Amino acid sequence: MNYYNQIKEKLIDNEAYKKVKDFSKNRNDLNTYYEVGKLIIEAQGGEARAKYGDGLIKEYSEKLTKEVGKGYSTRNLKNMRKFYLFVQKGHTMCAQLSWSHYRELLKFKDLNKVDFYIYLTIKYNLSVRELIFKIKSEEYERLNNKTKEKLIIKEENKVSDFIKNPILIKNSYNYTEISEKLLKKLILENMEEFLNELGEGFSFIKSEYKIKLGDRYNYIDLLLFNYIYNCFVVIELKVTELKSEHIGQIEKYINYIDKNVRTINQDKTIGIIICKKDNQFVMEYCSDNSIFKTTYKMI
Repeated sequence: MNYYNQIKEKLIDNEAYKKVKDFSKNRNDLNTYYEVGKLIIEAQGGEARAKYGDGLIKEYSEKLTKEVGKGYSTRNLKNMRKFYLFVQKGHTMCAQLSWSHYRELLKFKDLNKVDFYIYLTIKYNLSVRELIFKIKSEEYERLNNKTKEKLIIKEENKVSDFIKNPILIKNSYNYTEISEKLLKKLILENMEEFLNELGEGFSFIKSEYKIKLGDRYNYIDLLLFNYIYNCFVVIELKVTELKSEHIGQIEKYINYIDKNVRTINQDKTIGIIICKKDNQFVMEYCSDNSIFKTTYKMI
C-alpha cells in the first residue's frame, strides 16, 4: 500500500475543500488530519513502532512541501499522528476547536489537562490567543487535586472547586505597601480577570455595598453573584492576619444578605475573606461552616 500517495491525496482534497466550503472547513480539517495521522501510524508499522519512524515523517514532509505546499512540516505531521492517537484513546474531537487550538493542546502529555482546556475552550468560546493565555496562567495546575478528579469522572462540582491556588491579582503599578483600599482598587481595575480567577459564573454587583446592622451602616467590600450556583458571594478584604472577629463580621454580612436580599429561589450566600498570613495574602473561603484556603498572589 502506498501510504504517501493516500496522505497526499487527502491533503490535496482538504486544500480544495478549504477554498470551496468555507463554512465547514474546520470540521474537514480535523477529519483530514485525523485520517492522515492514522495513515502515518500504519505506514510506521503501528503505534508501538511509530516513535521510531520519524525518518519517514521527515521524508513525507519534504515531499508534501514540494508537491502540496506549506503547512506540512515534520512537527505538523507529528501533531497529526498525536491527534489520531488522542482521539483513539476516547478523547474529544470537537469542531468548535480549530487545528490551531489542538496544536497548542497536543504539546501536553497529560490528557486530562488537554480535556480540561478543551472544556474551557468550548464553554467560553475561547480564541487561540485566549486559550494560550489560560495555559500560561496555569489554570489547570492551580486547581486542587480533588477538583481534577471530579473533572475526570465528570462529577458535579461546587463553587469552591474552581477557586484556583494561587489566586492571581494584577499589581499593575508594582505597589510594595498594600492597604485594604489599594487592594480593592487593584481588584476593581481588573475585575473581569479577578472573576475568572474565582471560577465559573461569577458576576460583579457592587463595591462598598451598603447594609444596615442595628443602628449602624456597614459596607461590604465586594458583592458578587454566581449565576451557575444561584447564590450571592460576599467578599471582605483584610491586610492583617485572619482574626475571629473577621469571620464574625462576614457571617453577619452573609446573614444580612440571606435575610434581606436573597430570594426564596436562591441558594445560601457564600463568604470569602482575603487576609494576610506569613507575609502573603490568603483567601479564606467560608461556606456551610467550612474554611477553604488558597494563596493570593500579586503579579
